[in-house]
Amino acid sequence: MNPVILQMMKHRSIRSYKAGETIPDEKLDQIIRAAQSAPSWINGQHYSIIGVKDKARKQKLAEYTKNPYVADCSVFLVFVGDFYRVELASEKHQKHFTTRSEEDLLLIASVDVGLACQNALTAAESLGYGTVCIGGIRRNISDVADFLGLPEMTFPIVGLCIGVPDQDPPVKPRLPKEAVYFEEVYQPDTLPLLEAYDKTIIPFSKREGSIGFTERMANFYDKPYYSGITEFLKKQGFLKGSK
Repeated sequence: MNPVILQMMKHRSIRSYKAGETIPDEKLDQIIRAAQSAPSWINGQHYSIIGVKDKARKQKLAEYTKNPYVADCSVFLVFVGDFYRVELASEKHQKHFTTRSEEDLLLIASVDVGLACQNALTAAESLGYGTVCIGGIRRNISDVADFLGLPEMTFPIVGLCIGVPDQDPPVKPRLPKEAVYFEEVYQPDTLPLLEAYDKTIIPFSKREGSIGFTERMANFYDKPYYSGITEFLKKQGFLKGSK
């Protein structure tokens, strides 16, 4: 197994960081350039990255996301789905950007952001830093957008904490490969595999309440987790034709 794959398979979410540590500009530059090297739909690079280093601003984002470790990391990267550049390009070439109401734009931005964020995460961990992704950037999405000065046709998708680890958690076991990888067609009869994984993951799920995977998923998706997302997206210029 080569060093890149070994690095990826050692990933752990780090939620405690050493105070007062900064990331040298040249290291952060490498991380951002690695993120930019990710593939993207039509090479559109439908994302922007906002790095937040200021302590007070990180603290405010920690409050918005309800993730206290956002305040403690060295730099917090916010990955933004970005079609503002498409709007500028359309105006420049006198086109109408008629697809701005298509739901597919949300998928395009989310995939581009996911790929870029993963590249940044892998690059940061290869340099010895700890990371954790923050989906809570969407918890108070409108407030976050105002705080970051986001223009129309943009929306925050995920954040990434990067810093010097102050903990050494174990690597959590993943689902059995047979539960997520199928050849030729989807295999729906995976409940026995999920039930077996329930027992495997409980010793690693203290933070989640020491419950199994299936119970946690059922609880998590029993009701909407973040509210106001659709309304916010419409305010930002997306989904104009949706009901």
